[in-house]
Amino acid sequence: MTIKSLLFVPGDSEKKMAKAASTGADVLLLDLEDAVSHERLPLARDLVQQYLKSHDRANQQVWVRINPLNTPLSLPDLVAVMPGKPDGIMLPKPMNASDVRQLDHFLSALEQREGITPGRTRILPVATEVAGALFQLNSYAGCSPRLAGLTWGAEDLATDVGATSNKKDNGEFDDVFVLARSMCLLAATHAGVQAIDTLTVDFRNHEGLQADVRRARRQGFSGKLTIHPDQVAIINAGFTATPEELQHAQRIVDAFAQSDGAGALQLDGKMIDKPHLTQALRLLATHKGQ
Repeated sequence: MTIKSLLFVPGDSEKKMAKAASTGADVLLLDLEDAVSHERLPLARDLVQQYLKSHDRANQQVWVRINPLNTPLSLPDLVAVMPGKPDGIMLPKPMNASDVRQLDHFLSALEQREGITPGRTRILPVATEVAGALFQLNSYAGCSPRLAGLTWGAEDLATDVGATSNKKDNGEFDDVFVLARSMCLLAATHAGVQAIDTLTVDFRNHEGLQADVRRARRQGFSGKLTIHPDQVAIINAGFTATPEELQHAQRIVDAFAQSDGAGALQLDGKMIDKPHLTQALRLLATHKGQ
């Protein structure tokens, strides 16, 4: 399943968790990290476990963002939420794939304890929140069968490098953050997993969000994080192929099927070759039955 929208929900808010179920987000990300103070973390862990046990997963996955592995909070987070059988764990601030492997070991032990099918719980690292992590993004390839994708973060990276802002005066990401974004996309491709774009923090700017989604999809991202329910429908629509796109992809596939093994051919007055075929097949497979 390709995940289009991942909605952050504070783990200490019963009201927001209840509302999130009706948003249409592919994944609810119950947050135990940035959205929850340390004082409310025990309460949040209990609420998250209860929500996991009660929420219908037929059409919506529920993941949990735990605290970073290099803190004493992460293992208690996992112990508290795994009885609820989360579909996945978001891993913040990893340095490299060794953090994914460590989390994999924790999950294997806890799955066994809770009677969960081994390997069921997926992992999504926020792979660029620490400056040094950018130099090791290639390490994620082959690190764990649990790896579901890679996403990136601009806010924590700005804090780590001491930037006063991650944006230029025109509102676009500054060069360091464009680099992090691009490297995340390339690393996800290298690892053979989904590339998920970061947040658009101005949740009231729907036109800006639409532009962000168009840009992300054009570049190769296939999903996006979100912090507000109003963003979900825009993200879902933006990462869904149009009937015209699907029709064109099918025409490319049909043209090659009828070409007696040709490596390149003409369609609508343009030359197409095997990379176009690969892209068309990927689009059709990703959006099958949408």
